[in-house]
Amino acid sequence: MNNTLFINDFGVVCPIGASKEQVAENLFSGQRTGLVKRDDLLVDGDVYVGEVQADLPAVDGFAKHFQTRNNQLALAALQQILAEVAKLSTLYSPERIGIVVGTSTSGIAEGEVAMQQQKAAATFPDNYDYKQQEMSNLAEFIAQVTQVKGPYLTISTACSSSAKSFVTANEWITAGIVDAVIVGGVDSLCKMTINGFSALESTSADLCQPFSASRDGINIGEAAALAIVSREAGLFKVWGGESSDAHHMSAPDPTGQGAVRSINKALSLANLNKQQIAYVNLHGTATIKNDQMEAGAVADVFGTDIYASSTKSLTGHCLGAAGALEAIFCCIALSQNKLPIHVWDGQIDGELPQLNWVNLANFTQKIDYCLSNSFAFGGNNVSLIIGKHNG
Repeated sequence: MNNTLFINDFGVVCPIGASKEQVAENLFSGQRTGLVKRDDLLVDGDVYVGEVQADLPAVDGFAKHFQTRNNQLALAALQQILAEVAKLSTLYSPERIGIVVGTSTSGIAEGEVAMQQQKAAATFPDNYDYKQQEMSNLAEFIAQVTQVKGPYLTISTACSSSAKSFVTANEWITAGIVDAVIVGGVDSLCKMTINGFSALESTSADLCQPFSASRDGINIGEAAALAIVSREAGLFKVWGGESSDAHHMSAPDPTGQGAVRSINKALSLANLNKQQIAYVNLHGTATIKNDQMEAGAVADVFGTDIYASSTKSLTGHCLGAAGALEAIFCCIALSQNKLPIHVWDGQIDGELPQLNWVNLANFTQKIDYCLSNSFAFGGNNVSLIIGKHNG
């Protein structure tokens, strides 16, 4: 059975850019200008976050429950793939195109503002609608914009949400439910998420330092990363392996066996051996436990010579959008035969396997396949393999 899924086009807006070209430029030069200090998000101090600083398209013309920053981000990315969506809608019909996207915040930021006014004045703002913060809002909004008529849903498995969208899309297409799927994820900054991670003692006091001996936590980010996938040959191929170890509500299994299983599942589905993978985009949150687990898991499968980097030091951890965002980073890397730099303070943690951290000088080989890891609360693990299509 053909299980190859093609990425026909993608759109991206994130802290390092609002177009494919801008993202590529900053991805390969290691720019951290998207990480900024904010004093209005954390209850008890300042916090560094990955913030989209581009002007976003207005959503005022849509129904009130669609008027959120989350959907502005979604629209900015969606506009980059609308031509391909229209092309596949003509090829297959709108009824044969579905939507599977991930988020963890939806429009919670608008809900926070509304609750503040309600508490102060006993009335909600005129522009507030409770449906703004429902998880289903994102998929419904994308259906409204694109006018595709197939099934749509939103996945919310925290940090693996948008990576899982690729796997679910493949299942839908294999089952004959649809012929193409809009996939990806969108998350926007909000106080609830940032204070929640702070309560877990998982946020960094400064810029995050993935895999460093000095690492002390994550920087939360926001992004929209959307793609359209089908069996129609495109520039890139993608396969996804999943596992669920359910070790703990928030902590990863320290043995890394769940991560190893998801990586090996992806390799098996792609019919590739581990030597064919040139680069791993690490989940790399810069928390003590995640980096320890992941370094061990990657070393177990690939050894320590494989090129690796965490791009969360550039964008922050974009939560439900992170998996799709980093898959798109792999697409950009494959298209330019460059790799994202591992930006950190260089403080080696002697307790971790030392992978082949990408820098400006050490990358020399041609790349055909990359792997991107996404590991989430509750042991929801997804590993995506992205490859060039040379046909």
